[in-house]
Amino acid sequence: MGVPVQMRRRAVLRAPPASTRGGGRTSPLTTFDRASTDGYIPVVFAWNAPAPDNGAIVDGLLAAVARYPHLTGLMGVDDRGRKCFLLNDAGVLVVEAEADADLAEALAPDVAAHTNDLYPKADKERADEPLLQVQLTRYRCGGLVIGTVCQHLVADGQSMSFFYTAWATAVRTSSATLPSPVTDRAAIAVPRSPPVLKFDHRNIEFNGEHSPSRSYAVLPMDRIKNFAVHYPEEFITDLKARVGGRCSTFQCLLAHAWKKITAARDLAPEELTHVRVAVNCRSRANPPVPLEFFGNMVLWAFPRMRARDLLSSSYAAVVGAIRDAVARIDADYIQSFIDLGELAERAGEELESTAATPGTAFCPDLEVDSWLGFRFHDLDFGGGPPCAFLPPDLPIEGIMIFVPSCSAKGGVDLFMALDDEHVEAFKQICYNMD
Repeated sequence: MGVPVQMRRRAVLRAPPASTRGGGRTSPLTTFDRASTDGYIPVVFAWNAPAPDNGAIVDGLLAAVARYPHLTGLMGVDDRGRKCFLLNDAGVLVVEAEADADLAEALAPDVAAHTNDLYPKADKERADEPLLQVQLTRYRCGGLVIGTVCQHLVADGQSMSFFYTAWATAVRTSSATLPSPVTDRAAIAVPRSPPVLKFDHRNIEFNGEHSPSRSYAVLPMDRIKNFAVHYPEEFITDLKARVGGRCSTFQCLLAHAWKKITAARDLAPEELTHVRVAVNCRSRANPPVPLEFFGNMVLWAFPRMRARDLLSSSYAAVVGAIRDAVARIDADYIQSFIDLGELAERAGEELESTAATPGTAFCPDLEVDSWLGFRFHDLDFGGGPPCAFLPPDLPIEGIMIFVPSCSAKGGVDLFMALDDEHVEAFKQICYNMD
């Protein structure tokens, strides 16, 4: 049985004047923007009662967003017919809604589809579509769910986590205390003179003539099953001990998930499988880019192993393969990627992202994002940190997201989408370290 949600108010709101506002300027997409997903990404969090009233949350939203001109603009087209940002202070969409249920009912596992009613549905093809959209849903018990969607061309997960924290801070305190983000994209990705292309980015981050991403199959949407696995702190501690030596939580959990999903898929022994690992390039660039930079600055590492070797190798060996692949995304690689953007700009070349579209089946491969470094505990709008992260449907087979658990006991939640044919096999072995 579903949880009914009724929309009470829908309005596009503009932020108050601020010195960082766009004032009608345009801003070109960086090469990092062009490599990212062209679409709206939903994020949904829940808070138990008591929660601040909608007026305070909206006031805080507008105070925070005034410092982020890209979030209040629109997508446009420049004089060469290429996508760009219109920094025109068009505003953000705010939807206020009510649910005729207690929050506990909405968090029950059997009503997961309810999550898709908790954030706005954006149409990226509309010229007047706000780039940031927010829905506040109130429950009978006083609980609150905040669901947002943001156009990924505007910012990556690191940037949005800083924005969400600034928003929560603005609700609790004076907006005068908010830190200002770094929004000058031209100063971040500076090409060499002359540009030097050292790596085959046209066929790695973009869909070039020899890009392997063209070979992925497409599945009917009802074949792509979304589910979650919780890994408690005790399991992670045991897993790190199994790895031995230095190992991050992300590295050891990814090695484990890669092994178990490959086994569940029953791949042929000689099948080559890789993981597309999102890598935050801010601290890896030379000079380093401030963590407060607001935009996209993610590239991907591709650890590869044959199924036979992956399944027979120790956890330490698999972690080593992941670590080595990530290490290749260094300052030299990042600068080469930036230089590609300059060369493409001079040649008037269009760069087509390899970001997957809905229905794509990554099997035998995977794609992973880690949100483990995002400060979810700072998302305190006045009533404490969120009690739950509610994952919307992931429309691509083989996608995984690691998220710090909102549970008081800690741990990590893995949200993922697999072919329905492989889900039960994975669930049977997902805690097995043998």
